[in-house]
Amino acid sequence: MSEVTSRRVVLQPSTTEVIFAWFQRVIAGYCLLFGVLYWIRLIGIYPGELWRFDLMPVHWQVAAATLAVFFPFAAAGLWMLASWGPVIWFICAATETVMYAGFPDLFGHRLLIVVSHACVALLYIVFRLIIWLQKRQLRQ
Repeated sequence: MSEVTSRRVVLQPSTTEVIFAWFQRVIAGYCLLFGVLYWIRLIGIYPGELWRFDLMPVHWQVAAATLAVFFPFAAAGLWMLASWGPVIWFICAATETVMYAGFPDLFGHRLLIVVSHACVALLYIVFRLIIWLQKRQLRQ
């Protein structure tokens, strides 16, 4: 073997990075599901009162139309492991958190959605922190 090839460093993702990638892909699946559910509401398949776009109150029209576009966009970014995927997911999560925690009289009480967004954000932060600590340890 030549001297140049023996000094090559093979870059392999750590186990944490692989798990983090799969975590992002699972969240991408949930984002796609949420996006489809918002589209179902917009086109009127959703069973319930005022759940067709032209019958929705204005605050629901704005929120549903925005999230119907952003959730699938976030899903694509998270699935591709793009740097902008978590940013778009954060916008969606913040929007839904403000909707359900900040204005429950307009949008209803959906504590499970708020808690799930908080748990995903916490897991994301933990993964990023662990990966940062592992890379820092390798550099030393």
